[in-house]
Amino acid sequence: MPGIPVLDQLGPQQIFAFLLIFSRIGAMLMVFPGVGEGFVSARFRLGLALAVSFVMLGPLSGRLPALPSDGGGLFLLLAVEALIGLAIGVAARLLLTALNVAGNIIAMQTGLGFAINVDPTQGSHGAIVSTFLVTLGIVMIFVTGAYQLLFGAIGRSYELFQPGVAPPVADFLELVVRFVSSSFLLGVELTAPFLVLSLVFYAGLGVVSKLMPQFQVFFIAMPLSIMAGFGLLMVLVGVMMQIFLDRFADAFSAFAR
Repeated sequence: MPGIPVLDQLGPQQIFAFLLIFSRIGAMLMVFPGVGEGFVSARFRLGLALAVSFVMLGPLSGRLPALPSDGGGLFLLLAVEALIGLAIGVAARLLLTALNVAGNIIAMQTGLGFAINVDPTQGSHGAIVSTFLVTLGIVMIFVTGAYQLLFGAIGRSYELFQPGVAPPVADFLELVVRFVSSSFLLGVELTAPFLVLSLVFYAGLGVVSKLMPQFQVFFIAMPLSIMAGFGLLMVLVGVMMQIFLDRFADAFSAFAR
């Protein structure tokens, strides 16, 4: 039987090169912000990974190692490439987690912690404020063009971590620790005004409770806390997104150059 004309023209080295590129890029796109969300179709992610791998095949063909002579070496190369791609994708995902942390802190401080719904970006239940901030962050990444830094990091990764060369494990661990710590720190920094508001608000309630013991201060505490939290969020949401995008760009601009 005649085969597929396109496949008949490809040799084992070309097929191996495509699989090697697809292993890294596919692992990246599976967890990239926006593309790797749970509500995005798996067929779309797979098609995008195949398309990007095909585009990168020409520029990267000269940097790839030769086809291993045994199956064990082939499996090892593919596994290492998938781990490198997964590490870069998780690093981007950790920065987006800062908005999740910020949303949970805001919900606890403003009395909205009981407003729980299904968070499609995290694949679990979460505070509604957290879902709103994470979704808004994903939208801002694509609206402002920050996604170009993510795709620029794909090409840059082949200069930093060459295929066929053992990746620096110590650098990987340092990368993960740095992104985890920076994401939680950014989440706390974004909620600093809400933490100050909560401290002042409940301190004032304590003073009122001491001055007028018969007055039921906590009866009006929850409505006032929610109203103040919503008002402050309306004022600061633009600044919070700008700070997040600046940190996002700083983290990936040097990597993508």
